Amino acid sequence: MEIKVITKSKEQTKELGLKLGKLAKPQMVFTLTGDLGAGKTTLTQGIAKGLNIEKTVSSPTFTICKIYHGRMDLFHFDAYRLEGLHQDLGFEEMIQGDGLTVIEWPMYIEELIGDEYLEIEIRLLDEDEREFVLKSNGKQYEELLGELTI
Repeated sequence: MEIKVITKSKEQTKELGLKLGKLAKPQMVFTLTGDLGAGKTTLTQGIAKGLNIEKTVSSPTFTICKIYHGRMDLFHFDAYRLEGLHQDLGFEEMIQGDGLTVIEWPMYIEELIGDEYLEIEIRLLDEDEREFVLKSNGKQYEELLGELTI
């Protein structure tokens, strides 16, 4: 299943994330692709709010992974700096763990992701407007998209 959503502000992007966070279940993986500044971290901030996370979510660019605690853990990865790195960093335990994993730049660690995940592609339409293309890969993600109200 695939759905497209257009947001016209950061607030609407966070609202989309909030809805996704509320629907998320343990062991889910969301992958985020899009240009720099497209809104990956903004969407993740909304997802965190949907998980009842009170801590401010920021980009894990320099730390690669940040962990936040709410109704379930959020493992927020920025895999951009992992391009070409071929060593065991122990991320599999988090990605396959009991929290929700959100991965920015997933193409750099796709071998760790598995076959089932929610793919979210973000396209920058103009300064404030974004198009989100959400594609389900697996039954639970198809169900999640079926429950998503826009």
